[in-house]
Amino acid sequence: MDDRQNKSKLKFGLVGRDISYSFSRSYFANKFRSENLQHTYVNFDLKSINELDSIIKSTPNLKGLNVTIPYKEEVMPILDDINKRAKKIGAVNTIRITRYQKLIGYNTDYYGFKNSLKPYLKKHHKRALILGTGGASKAIAYALKKLKIDYDYVSRSEKEGVKFLYSDLTNEIISTYNIIINCTPIGTFPNVNECPDIPYEAITDKHILYDLIYNPEQTKFLSCGDMKGASTINGLEMLRLQAEKSWEIWNKS
Repeated sequence: MDDRQNKSKLKFGLVGRDISYSFSRSYFANKFRSENLQHTYVNFDLKSINELDSIIKSTPNLKGLNVTIPYKEEVMPILDDINKRAKKIGAVNTIRITRYQKLIGYNTDYYGFKNSLKPYLKKHHKRALILGTGGASKAIAYALKKLKIDYDYVSRSEKEGVKFLYSDLTNEIISTYNIIINCTPIGTFPNVNECPDIPYEAITDKHILYDLIYNPEQTKFLSCGDMKGASTINGLEMLRLQAEKSWEIWNKS
């Protein structure tokens, strides 16, 4: 009887830093309510990833976690196993906790991004610029590779694998990359008047501007694209898709 009750009242959560704005918590609260499930979803706002071990040990019936900035890479060394795709990507945003308390890492960002971008792609969309080099950008790069779209990274500082600094970007460069993806937090609420420093005058109606940010739904980055006739996509559909993929993973037997 107790075991049945435990199975009907599982706990899930989000691991990150400064995550009071969390999409995931409200998404899963609505999902559990609409599907008449007794589960709960909470935010675990950590100052350090080292706090995760004690949280898992002290939280009964914890079945799964999502992971967000800045822990998608930092969490990997403390996991018991990592799914092959997540290992290739080099970042984890979903953790399944087995009945034996083993932590298995997955990446559903890849799935969410790939399937939210696909409906917008046309034959001329062959090259992409990825703004930012954090954990999310790795899943984006992996998805672009699977879609056979060439990509290069843009960063504020020189590092391995980065082709351009923001200061390198010219109208000519922007005109040769017709997908631009913002993987940085620039423009997130409350800093809604900020946007990545790129030459927006070179954006055309042949471009796709994709912003992983979902709050606000229309960032300044996307507004600048709209003004130039570009197709624009925010992070909401990606988040919805990756959340459902996480749910599927957590419910594996």
